[in-house]
Amino acid sequence: MAITVYGVYRSRATRNLWLLGELGLPFTHVPVIQANRLAKPNAKDAPLNTASRKFRKINPNAQIPSLEDGRLVLHESLAINLYLARKYGRRQKTELGPKSVAEEGLMTMWSLWAMTECEPHTIQVLYNTIGKPEPERVPALATAAAAALQRPLDVLDAHLKAEGGHVVGKRFTVADINLAEVIRYAQPMPELFAHRPALKSWIDACQARPAFKTMMVTRNAEPL
Repeated sequence: MAITVYGVYRSRATRNLWLLGELGLPFTHVPVIQANRLAKPNAKDAPLNTASRKFRKINPNAQIPSLEDGRLVLHESLAINLYLARKYGRRQKTELGPKSVAEEGLMTMWSLWAMTECEPHTIQVLYNTIGKPEPERVPALATAAAAALQRPLDVLDAHLKAEGGHVVGKRFTVADINLAEVIRYAQPMPELFAHRPALKSWIDACQARPAFKTMMVTRNAEPL
């Protein structure tokens, strides 16, 4: 077993790094920064970035994160997490992965739901509140994103209430990590959580976990 994660903490790699912390798996971390964060990503002295030839041999999509597990190479953070939880969850004596085909289907369904129904809007909340430099923020985009999130957040709040505070299986799983990292982007607008008590309790509980806190300490220490 030789797991390598490519990507900086200030990226969607946080999802994978959090899960690896929960699993207690050893891994190698190779920082790969987004090319658009560099003035000259193709310069000879530029740090390894998504435009670098070396990295594009690993991921021709020029996106982070990517993961190597032996000879297997995977891209897309949510898919990487589903794979890691399924392969290693039981080996590491955790219940993070699926216990049945039905649970695997539900974990995939909710992860895709987060990606399609929530992330296009939560990322706009993040960018246009705290994520971008103030002159680049467009408050109207954050307002529109918050409006678009009303229905999916209602759906998630009701589901969490019905399922005992977790996304799948009435226990903490990879599905909680995948969704929590998408929903985290909306936290700069606390009003989205104020009248959804199950949603608020759930994300607070997810972010109280030691593996999340450890990941965030390292993330926050990275340069902006």
